[in-house]
Amino acid sequence: MQPKVMMKKKNISASKASLILFLCQIVSALDVPLDSKLLEELLQPPTITQQSPKDYIVDPRENIVIQCEAKGKPPPSFSWTRNGTHFDIDKDALVTMKPNSGTLVINIMNGGKAEAYEGVYQCTARNERGAAISNNIVIRPSRSPLWTKEKLEPNQVREGDSLVLHCRPPVGLPPPIIFWMDNAFQRLPQSERVSQGLNGDLYFSNVQPEDTREDYICYARFNHTQTIQQKQPISVKVFSMDSLNDTIAANLSDTDIYGAKPVTERQPVLLTPTGSTSTKVELRGNVLLLECIAAGLPTPVIRWIKEGGELPANRTFFENFKKTLKIIDVSEADSGNYKCIARNTLGSAHHVISVTVKAAPYWITAPRNLVLSPGEDGMLICRANGNPKPDISWLANGVPIAIAPEDPSRKVDGDTIIFSHVQERSSAVYQCNASNEYGYLLANAFVNVLAEPPRILTPANKLYQVIADSPALLDCAYFGSPKPEIEWFKGVKGSILRGNEYVFHDNGTLEIPVAQKDSTGTYTCVARNELGKIQNEVQLEVKDPTMIIKQPEYKVIQRYGQVSFECIIKHDSTLLPTVIWLKDNDELPDDERFLVGKDNLTIMNVTDKDDGTYTCIVNTTLDSVSASAVLTVVAAPPTPAIIYARPNPPFDLELTGQLERSVELSWVPGDENNSPITNFVIEFEDGLHEPGVWHYQTEVPGTQTTVQLKLSPYVSYSFRVIAVNEIGRSQPSEPSEQYLTKSANPDENPSNVQGIGSEPDNLVITWESLRGFQSNGPGLQYKVSWRQKDVDDEWTSVIVANVSKYIVSGTPTFVPYEIKVQALNDLGYAPEPLEVIGHSGEDLPMVAPGNVQVHVINSTLAKVHWDPVPLKTVRGHLQGYKVYYWKVQSLSRRSRRHVEKKILTFRGNKTFGMLPGLEPYSSYKLNVRVVNGKGEGPASPDKVFKTPEGVPSSPSFLKITNPTLDSLTLEWGSPTHPNGVLTSYILKFQPINNTHELGPLVEIRIPANESSLILKNLNYSTRYKFYFNAQTSVGSGSQITEEAVTIMDEGKMAGILRPAVGAGKAMASRQVDIATQGWFIGLMCAVALLILILLIVCFIRRNKGGKYPVKEKEDAHADPEIQPMKEDDGTFGEYSDAEDHKPLKKGSRTPSDRTVKKEDSDDSLVDYGEGVNGQFNEDGSFIGQYSGKKEKEPAEGNESSEAPSPVNAMNSFV
Repeated sequence: MQPKVMMKKKNISASKASLILFLCQIVSALDVPLDSKLLEELLQPPTITQQSPKDYIVDPRENIVIQCEAKGKPPPSFSWTRNGTHFDIDKDALVTMKPNSGTLVINIMNGGKAEAYEGVYQCTARNERGAAISNNIVIRPSRSPLWTKEKLEPNQVREGDSLVLHCRPPVGLPPPIIFWMDNAFQRLPQSERVSQGLNGDLYFSNVQPEDTREDYICYARFNHTQTIQQKQPISVKVFSMDSLNDTIAANLSDTDIYGAKPVTERQPVLLTPTGSTSTKVELRGNVLLLECIAAGLPTPVIRWIKEGGELPANRTFFENFKKTLKIIDVSEADSGNYKCIARNTLGSAHHVISVTVKAAPYWITAPRNLVLSPGEDGMLICRANGNPKPDISWLANGVPIAIAPEDPSRKVDGDTIIFSHVQERSSAVYQCNASNEYGYLLANAFVNVLAEPPRILTPANKLYQVIADSPALLDCAYFGSPKPEIEWFKGVKGSILRGNEYVFHDNGTLEIPVAQKDSTGTYTCVARNELGKIQNEVQLEVKDPTMIIKQPEYKVIQRYGQVSFECIIKHDSTLLPTVIWLKDNDELPDDERFLVGKDNLTIMNVTDKDDGTYTCIVNTTLDSVSASAVLTVVAAPPTPAIIYARPNPPFDLELTGQLERSVELSWVPGDENNSPITNFVIEFEDGLHEPGVWHYQTEVPGTQTTVQLKLSPYVSYSFRVIAVNEIGRSQPSEPSEQYLTKSANPDENPSNVQGIGSEPDNLVITWESLRGFQSNGPGLQYKVSWRQKDVDDEWTSVIVANVSKYIVSGTPTFVPYEIKVQALNDLGYAPEPLEVIGHSGEDLPMVAPGNVQVHVINSTLAKVHWDPVPLKTVRGHLQGYKVYYWKVQSLSRRSRRHVEKKILTFRGNKTFGMLPGLEPYSSYKLNVRVVNGKGEGPASPDKVFKTPEGVPSSPSFLKITNPTLDSLTLEWGSPTHPNGVLTSYILKFQPINNTHELGPLVEIRIPANESSLILKNLNYSTRYKFYFNAQTSVGSGSQITEEAVTIMDEGKMAGILRPAVGAGKAMASRQVDIATQGWFIGLMCAVALLILILLIVCFIRRNKGGKYPVKEKEDAHADPEIQPMKEDDGTFGEYSDAEDHKPLKKGSRTPSDRTVKKEDSDDSLVDYGEGVNGQFNEDGSFIGQYSGKKEKEPAEGNESSEAPSPVNAMNSFV
């Protein structure tokens, strides 16, 4: 359910109207400054400052302490009631009250019994100005009773069945915590199959043999008394099917049929809750726990959904293996039906729990103390909400206001008490009680009527010193009743200060936004009311600002050199400046090499550790300025190049100065790795809303290692820092400690608020929800408000949960609405949101455009005009007009074809448009329709128009056949798009000679009804180029070209070439001649290449001489140049030049580029026709000569081997 907040009706009674007028005239109450001396002197009614909780459970073994503390002037006295009657503590020796306090101490340890002091207690603090009362404090001693003795039967259950072991703990106060353990005090393991329910029972979805044991023990722990009670052990025995079959078989004869059924799988059945539906009532702000436990085999899996909505993000948790749904901090928006679904492979079961969220009273506006002057007006407001709505009642000094002494200045109007013309006797303490069936709220608020002459609390002649061009704030803290009027004067006899150059604050402070040197002087503050007048003087001095007129500069110095940084300053002569030098934001090293002069810092004998950032800080009592410079130390040459790298991550992150909206973060930079750090990037993580996600926060210069960070409420902050130099970014630092900021009202409202209807009778209001850290507190909701624009109507509002859409039904079609969406949380509302304009849903337009006219511009273009439709008939956002047009028929062919409608859209409120791409000499129809966001309106009546003739397209084809010595036959097809009535064809042709020159052009006009032509009297063996196109009365169309050749007189027919169709400039082609034909040229090249290869082969064979790598030839010639095969290393000998006697090693190969280097032996494997494919036998002998086909021996008797190398291939060819 979504609560609907409606605005008040217009008709307000006369009495209500007068009451509102009176409230508008009420003077705001006085604020009492927190000045200790003033507070000691002013009379004040009592205020309760400390009290025990409403439901106070005490340990019966210890003394009972019931707290009640209060303050007031004069100090209040205390009294107590018990169960509604006066409690006389003097008559009970065990009861005492602490001195100067209302706190009761009941001495149970001296023989008393806590049960005797059970009851409802209330404390009253009273002085001459009124009486304040505490809450009703219910005192109950905690109880931890023993388990009742019971006889527990062993549980015998079949494998696969479900089982519930009941705990049924004794009723204690408060209720005990339940857990199951065994005899060894070890917790029993739980899983999706076995788990403990919210009631403490142990549920088995299906039992297994390992569940057999005799020590299932339920324990109840009573935290208040620190005692644990134990139930008697429960025994469970699980019978497996195998053991059951063995038992049956042992007791039956061989002829009997026996056998227990195997373990059967079962679909889920809910063990708790029972039935298909149940209800649950929970209070706002509590934790909602819903439970579903199911039996089944295989073990069912539980899933939860909310019917008609989604489970609230960031507040939903699943416990007990998803059997328990936990929603924290519930609100009324969480009411609804929650369905649990238990599912396994055989089926599913479900249960619907109807949840209703009620609410104990909670404050909207709690009454606040009033301090009034005699004769002033004021009011106490007490507003609370709850479900059901709480009743508001008032008490005066602890007595119901109806029977309290009358006060003529007081008038009660529901949740408001209005005071008019109060007197000192009107001082009292009022109590507001808001209660419903789920609880109550009690608040004390006093009305303190004071008559005090003005007092100025700021010390006399206080001196204020500021820097020129900065603000000056001169205090004049005051108090008086009635509230004094404050005036400021400059000088002893000066006039009252007025004008835009001064700002006068309500607390009496005078602000000079931009103080100048002439603002120096004495200022007098005067406070007056009807009881008196008082004044006070303060002094203002304006000083010149401190400046660094020559700042230190970036330095690069070699190791062991000397460097100096300058810092020359200018300051006010009355201020004493101090100059401090820092290195890397820390004190300078205690080293005599660092010399600090009046205007400079000098470093002698520089070392690598001196590298860093040096800062000059100039401080006076009023201002501070600083300037920094980086010192980079480099090695003296010659040295290796410096390695530059990304900086190391910062470390030692520390948070200080924690405030509600800010915190100071500091860190220590890591090593910059020879490249100065240019800046630091600070990121944050919100561990409450988006754990693990880091967001950019800010960045600061590389010379800064502290930063003041602005924070948002209700965020768990962690920070990390990244250093950046010219090389890149460092790794992030380790995160800082977490800092959780306090909750507050939302600072902002949702963005991108829109109102767009999805149906004609609704308004869909959408917005971008606030992100988690923007909520500023728990219980984020939205107040959605709307009203029809330009209609005297009230706002309608609803409060919805943390969603991003709300649908308003029953709206008129397409009317404007004013919309606003305001964020709120448990602490209150965000600022008033901005209003946006939306529209309810659109419907289709009602009428068609009228007066449609068509103006044909040329054969392919037309212009269409229409009258706009009335905006009221559009019934939506006018998006434009659509023109539908289609070709009905071609006027030249008089044949209809499939109608293909084309659509052109014209945006906006246009009344004309162009229709391009029309076909000439055709009949068209068109209509126009208006378009809105819903769709198209009705079409206008069809409008017929015709396009004039145009030039035709090129003929569909041109073929040249039957070439003879002096004639060619031409055949063609009519144009695909005649675009009118053809009048003729135009044929142009010209010869092309052997030098690619074009001859004279001949033109022939051919009747339109012809489709072929024989050209005669042509030259033999001549190439001709033809240009062919069609004509209408408008002109000539694009042409098609062909080339053809008359045959040679020898009777050989020339080929016909067909270049692409086109109207471009003709290029002459060669006359057909065998000497110019590609196949002939290719053949001649191949013959020449073969002859060249043949010559190369002959040359190689001729020059091989007596070089024979074959082992038989080596044996036949006892040449001392030949090295025999070595058995030990596997090398073989070969012929070689005298310059190279290196043997070829076994397994050697030619280089990878298949070449043999010149410096190797002139006699290579390539010479034998193998190249890189040569092989060796197991004994190392060369066998390349035997691979391939062996040739016939030449005349000299030399042997030659074939191989698949290019050279051998040519040998084979020869």
